[in-house]
Amino acid sequence: MNQSSLNRRLTQAFGMLLGIGITIWILRGLGILTFLPGGIIWLFVLGAIAMGIISFAQRTWWRF
Repeated sequence: MNQSSLNRRLTQAFGMLLGIGITIWILRGLGILTFLPGGIIWLFVLGAIAMGIISFAQRTWWRF
């Protein structure tokens, strides 16, 4: 797997995790998904932040 393919996959994972986290947060705020605990939302948001940091580091710092 080359560098651009890996970066594309990391960026896609970042977008998916962030999108799922925001969607769950909005649906929970509207009262549709009230049975989900807040920790699940935090897991998606923190996972998205971690993927974003790894994607940034892979693109700028890791030159293999």
